[in-house]
Amino acid sequence: MTSLAAGRLGALPAVRVATGSRSLELLLFATAFTITFAKIRIEVAGAYLFLSDVAAGLFVLGFLVHRALARDWSLPRTAAFLAAFFGLFMAVHLVGFFNLETEADRDEYAKGMAKWVIHFALLVAAVAYLGRRSARVYWQALAFFVAGFVANAAYGLLQLAVAETTGGNLDQQLLGALGLYERGGITLYGTVGDAAVYRTTALTLDPNHLGVMLVLPLLLLLPLYLRLERGHALRAPLGVTLAFLALVELTTLSRSGLLGIAVGLAVLAIPYRHLLLRPRVLVPLGALFLVVAAVVLQRSDFFRTVLEARTSAGGSGTQIHFEFYELMKPVLAEHPLFGLGLNTFSVFYEFVTGRTNYGPHSFYVATLTETGLVGATVYALYLVYAFRRLSALRRIGKALSLAGDRAGARVRPLAWGLTAALAGTMAANAFYLTMQMYYFYVFAVLVFSAPVVFARR
Repeated sequence: MTSLAAGRLGALPAVRVATGSRSLELLLFATAFTITFAKIRIEVAGAYLFLSDVAAGLFVLGFLVHRALARDWSLPRTAAFLAAFFGLFMAVHLVGFFNLETEADRDEYAKGMAKWVIHFALLVAAVAYLGRRSARVYWQALAFFVAGFVANAAYGLLQLAVAETTGGNLDQQLLGALGLYERGGITLYGTVGDAAVYRTTALTLDPNHLGVMLVLPLLLLLPLYLRLERGHALRAPLGVTLAFLALVELTTLSRSGLLGIAVGLAVLAIPYRHLLLRPRVLVPLGALFLVVAAVVLQRSDFFRTVLEARTSAGGSGTQIHFEFYELMKPVLAEHPLFGLGLNTFSVFYEFVTGRTNYGPHSFYVATLTETGLVGATVYALYLVYAFRRLSALRRIGKALSLAGDRAGARVRPLAWGLTAALAGTMAANAFYLTMQMYYFYVFAVLVFSAPVVFARR
């Protein structure tokens, strides 16, 4: 009797750990699904609290509690490397604090640091968590990540339909009524005659954000779709999803997004150029073309004017993006090593832009001005490490295929898709800033955890 009771008592910690692991799984899926929903937020004490912040914070907290209950603080080697990068970035940001000069600088720095700590901690914790989970959990996390993009894009098309048909603002009508988001809405690009030109923002804060974000699911899913066997249950849904996301990409009118897709397709052409002209690509692409052509032919003059405006290299919008690179010179002259301080670009350049909270519109400008040459070097090493892990994932996929493991037919396309998505996003961020945003941290989780998960096979 005593031994039986002792056995039950001894099993209690294991039960709590198992239950906690399932809860962590759900929190990770929730984070992956909501990470692009920038408009789902509430105001607390004068600051915005985002749904993604809550989900990510709860996951990190749950991970720490789970490991404390298990008395286990070991990390996979990849997670340990990421923890080291966390320390390096933290050191750069802390040194940058001493370059702050005003109260506004310190406020923006504090906001940026709080969000950065949560989301880089998410990266380390999620990689450590997925490193011990099955491949099934990894694929589910990826599926929730993509599903979040699809839900966001669906809202964007509904947003566009409401604006085009009634001139209404869906954000104010729906999100504002729920107390989540009351400012902004779909972007009015201009007018052609009496007709308004709208650019879809969906649940992001800017049409270019949405356009660059969609680079990830489009390039990530394409090689997986190309390599699915004839008759596979996911082949038709993936084809429809790719065509749908491509359609929403076009509604953003984002040149940076299209640049990222072009670079990513150039990467995918290396292993899959022989598949890009197969019916499995041409059929959904043709269906998308017919839909777009049907819409364009109804108002051909309208769309010709819009196309000319978005392809002009001499427009003021294009010039502004290049002028931001000129703004790096005074910062690097004054603070070359550690920059202005995290998230303080808008304060420093308010006298130039005339606007508060105005970002640098380029990841590379932001990195060099806010973290200096030292911070840029650390981030370059971080990206090199990401590409090296993806190279390892491709080797793992090849080894699995040679060993006759069916997983190899999924792992190699996954590796190429992640590689193309990373390269495409880096290219798009030359003229826009999304690699500092929180969706990119979940993408990084998928990049760094994949070699750990699939190497076990």
